[in-house]
Amino acid sequence: MLPTLTATAWILLMVVAALCGIAKTALPGAATIAVALCTAVLPAKESTGAILLMLMTGDLLAVWSYRRDADFHMLRRLVPAVLTGVGAGALFLHLASNDSTRRLIGVILLLLVAITLLQRRSAGRSRTEDATGERQRTSTDPTPRASGAPGAPGAPVTPAAGSRLARLVYGGLAGFTTMVANAGGPVTSMYFLACRYPVKAFLGTTAWFFFLVNLVKLPFSVSAGLVNATMLSLAAVAAPVVIVSALAGRRLAEHMDQRVFEPIIVALTIVSALPLLR
Repeated sequence: MLPTLTATAWILLMVVAALCGIAKTALPGAATIAVALCTAVLPAKESTGAILLMLMTGDLLAVWSYRRDADFHMLRRLVPAVLTGVGAGALFLHLASNDSTRRLIGVILLLLVAITLLQRRSAGRSRTEDATGERQRTSTDPTPRASGAPGAPGAPVTPAAGSRLARLVYGGLAGFTTMVANAGGPVTSMYFLACRYPVKAFLGTTAWFFFLVNLVKLPFSVSAGLVNATMLSLAAVAAPVVIVSALAGRRLAEHMDQRVFEPIIVALTIVSALPLLR
């Protein structure tokens, strides 16, 4: 199949490879845009296999780059829900059409964006009220508040995001969407944003999450014919582009402000979800 691709198709595939690299080290939502572009060039089956191999190439660099920044405790707690979601996704692929699958994922992503934004707005209002109350208390009580106390502005995980229900919902949806369309990135992005991770912790936890999930998916993808010799050849051609863009993404992440990073992730999630609703 590869020799029959046009020059335009090759250019788009290299853009896909670049997006896969950037998604692994800087902007996770870019991977879903890559999925949409790849399906415009390759048939659905071949597209899924090609994207998986490109993402796994980026995974290797991402886990090395952020090997000290991942929240492995959180990842362990997500495992049961994610495996359940992967199993449900595999079953769903046998029962549903491509169009219904695509639209369902788009709706899920937009709902998660809305829920996350509402949670963050509520959390922001609570922090404002806490800060006001703190100023009022310190005017009469000079005892300082512990910086790591639950509910403090610097706490890494909000109570809502750290709940068992949130892990079940987001973990299950991440496993489901990554199995059916390699589109789990936006789901995990919304969850880790709700956890309020700093940029590097966000990227490190995301990198290790998908490295492990993609390893689990690989045998199923090979047995289903999604990964074959042709797709391995394509992935080998695209690997240098994935690696260079991943390195560039790592440099970008090192200089990215948290206040800029979070709106970009939300915007990319929305942009990647809208085409799925067609």
